[in-house]
Amino acid sequence: MRKYHLLLGAAVLGLGVSLFWTRSPEKREEVKSLPWFKGNTHTHTLWSDGNDFPDMVVDWYKEQGYDFLALSDHNILSRGEKWMKSASIKGRQKSAGASALEKYRERFGEDWVEVRGEGESEEVRLKTLDELRAEFEEEGSFLLVEAEEITDRFERHQVHINALNLEEVIPPQKGTSVVETVRNNLRMVREQSERLGKPIIAHLNHPNFHFSFTAEQLAEVVEEQFFEVYNGHPGINHLGDETHPGDEQLWDMANAIRVGKLRAPPLYGLATDDSHDYHGGNVSPGRGWIMVRAESLQADLLMKSMESGEFYSSSGVTLKEVFFREGVVGLEIEEQPGVVYKTQFIGTRTGEGAAAGEEFAVSESLQPVYRVRGDELYVRARVTSSRNHPNPSYAEQKEQAWTQPVGWKKVISNIR
Repeated sequence: MRKYHLLLGAAVLGLGVSLFWTRSPEKREEVKSLPWFKGNTHTHTLWSDGNDFPDMVVDWYKEQGYDFLALSDHNILSRGEKWMKSASIKGRQKSAGASALEKYRERFGEDWVEVRGEGESEEVRLKTLDELRAEFEEEGSFLLVEAEEITDRFERHQVHINALNLEEVIPPQKGTSVVETVRNNLRMVREQSERLGKPIIAHLNHPNFHFSFTAEQLAEVVEEQFFEVYNGHPGINHLGDETHPGDEQLWDMANAIRVGKLRAPPLYGLATDDSHDYHGGNVSPGRGWIMVRAESLQADLLMKSMESGEFYSSSGVTLKEVFFREGVVGLEIEEQPGVVYKTQFIGTRTGEGAAAGEEFAVSESLQPVYRVRGDELYVRARVTSSRNHPNPSYAEQKEQAWTQPVGWKKVISNIR
């Protein structure tokens, strides 16, 4: 893996501080006892450019054991009356055999499926979020979070931001630069959150799609707290190329600038599906998700936990525990038979010319720990399994998990 070096500037030179904050013992025990909830926050249906009915998509995720799901179609919410021609639906299908409509009827029955017209004029009504909630939600076991993929751009740069737990559609806000375009959209998310009095999460999607973002741009927009460190779409350049760092390298480069130079909180990283294809095609579901530790399965509580960094991201590895206390970062990995796990503790140190995303330590234990030495800007962990991903988005992909960066709060408070 290539190493990318950043000059962090005089603001961080020679820092000799303790880099880790801890919770009170009571708070630590409280967090440890909270349950984990599995969810996907980036999903498409026929409401925009997906190729299946929203109820079929929700049904798939629920059957696969997800606790919550966000249907994040482009610049639209699943509200109001929307009909779609059967021929158009069939045209999106990428596999032979039964049509999406035939599968839909078989799963839910004629009484559920609403059709009007005949022949080329035949149309099917798409179910709204309210209807989906009534059909699928179960208190404490499955939740639908209202969402939108705000789909904007500046010149060739794709600026896509998922807004989670909103109630009103946010049109693309445009801007005169990549950074201004992001900020204009985030401002509308923040305005709605404040006006409605509820937490709304905004996460920046697939930064390497068309290589739309640099690390410096990701760092500059300090209002943005979240981005996709893994997106399951095969076409978003997750690994980068010879002249562009991959998504995970971008994460470290941006966070080195944020914490070390701008004295700002780091980005948290999400894993998502960005699923579009449910009838053939290679943009399929089940590739990436997040695990959120929260008091209960309620949208507001999930959002607040994410804002606090109480989640990890996964493409197949399950963590029983993630902790950070008394100068120690630790995990407990759920073991699968015959599988070996490698945990890398990664971060960036203080000092001019420090490598962004340095590997601090490696462990093959099921309970790996890293004790800080005092010159880290932040530390995060990546766990890689020896098991191949069952539905890979790139060649030779292994199952992984990513924890959020920790230790940065003490750095920022001491610099200030």
